[in-house]
Amino acid sequence: MTISRRTFCRSAIHTALTIPLIGSAVQASDMKPGVRFYKNLACGHLGVQANQAQALDYAVKYGFDSITPNAGEFEGKPSQAIREWLTVMQEKGIRYGCSGLPVEFRRDEARFKTDLAQLPKQASLLQQLGVTRMATWILPGHNELTYLENFAQHKQRLRDIATVLKYYDIRLGLEFVGPRTARSRSRFPFVCAQRDMMELVEAIDTGNVGLLVDSWHWYTSHGTVEELLGLSNQTIVHVHVNDAPAGIAVDQQVDNRRALPVTTGVIDIRGFINALAKIGYDGPVECEPFDQSLRSVDPGTALQRTADSLDRLWGLISV
Repeated sequence: MTISRRTFCRSAIHTALTIPLIGSAVQASDMKPGVRFYKNLACGHLGVQANQAQALDYAVKYGFDSITPNAGEFEGKPSQAIREWLTVMQEKGIRYGCSGLPVEFRRDEARFKTDLAQLPKQASLLQQLGVTRMATWILPGHNELTYLENFAQHKQRLRDIATVLKYYDIRLGLEFVGPRTARSRSRFPFVCAQRDMMELVEAIDTGNVGLLVDSWHWYTSHGTVEELLGLSNQTIVHVHVNDAPAGIAVDQQVDNRRALPVTTGVIDIRGFINALAKIGYDGPVECEPFDQSLRSVDPGTALQRTADSLDRLWGLISV
């Protein structure tokens, strides 16, 4: 029987990663019965500088289940070195979370095509690392393209991207930007809430595109728990959790001023996280607080505060 390259790669990676994936899932289940999602450490979101080895050590020390991949550290390395690294992750019970999309699709066509041409090589490396999720954000407006023109461009470009990623068994999550203050800066507003983002996902129609759901953007877009419950595990690729500054009206909130989850009580994070648990979301959950006070402290303090906030968040889960 002839085995295709794609089938062989999928089989080899599955074999290499079965133990750490199961191990991490068991740890998360033991901590909160019925919960399938897990705590991801994204050092960059916290202002903590760390390479992959340092991030792995931080994850173990502060109780995270996964880390954000940085494929650039593995470019040009032999397969044996990658296998050895995955073994180390396996031994420490840590998996990979969600990668960022390395294609600039928001600018001119030439830049998009140049980046797209590099995507197969980058996706292949991520596949070797066992990464199955990738995400990016969608700007909530444009100064030249109308809504329909912008929709058509996003549909085509993201479909091209998703088609490449699908070959490497990678799902793509799209994040809407919710604050009214963000979309007011553009002449022509674009998708900025769950429902219209799902219209874009459905138009792309490759089967491997879904949402990056962020509690901040959900709140500032006036999202509801009922809307979240209308999603499924398959339609959510990645999750960010944050809180919002107190004393500011929802439509006056500014995107880069946030807080760690369960700190200010502004966002209904209890309803948010329980909705994710009820629909069976099984992916990474990470903090993206854009909190300057967090960036001003030492790495250990920032990581401990983040871990504590996620522990409080998990404590709100009642399923």
